[in-house]
Amino acid sequence: MINRTVLVGRLTKDPELRYTSSGTAVATFTVAVNRQFTNSNGEREADFINCVMWRMLAENFANFTRKGSLVGIDGRIQTRSYENKQGQRVFITEIVAEKFSLLDSKNSNQNGQSGQNQPQNNNQNQQHDDSRSDGKWLPGGGGVEDDSNLPF
Repeated sequence: MINRTVLVGRLTKDPELRYTSSGTAVATFTVAVNRQFTNSNGEREADFINCVMWRMLAENFANFTRKGSLVGIDGRIQTRSYENKQGQRVFITEIVAEKFSLLDSKNSNQNGQSGQNQPQNNNQNQQHDDSRSDGKWLPGGGGVEDDSNLPF
């Protein structure tokens, strides 16, 4: 069986970073993804997809992105349900993000901000994942902390 989802879109607002009672970081955010076709009025519509991210990956995502950031998300679809205060069953479908890529250029000036919260790495398509066993994160997932002296 396969449950894999890849999204490329823009954040509709800054990621919301919270911590569970046990101290685990969790970020929630919505990605707006344009549809590949136009409607009957010739306008392009978008889907707004709710996502959740956990642990250090969530902290990094919240630090390096903001409203309007162009991101790539790799994860899986998850459904869950709970009973609300009125006793009704509420179903939630969301993407559990397992990796992300920052797709904006380092010098992008969206929303009047001057590149703050941007990673200190010249690689435009950075990928981050939470699969390292040591729990440490380095830009690009590798072991190079400063790539300024690399020949490429």
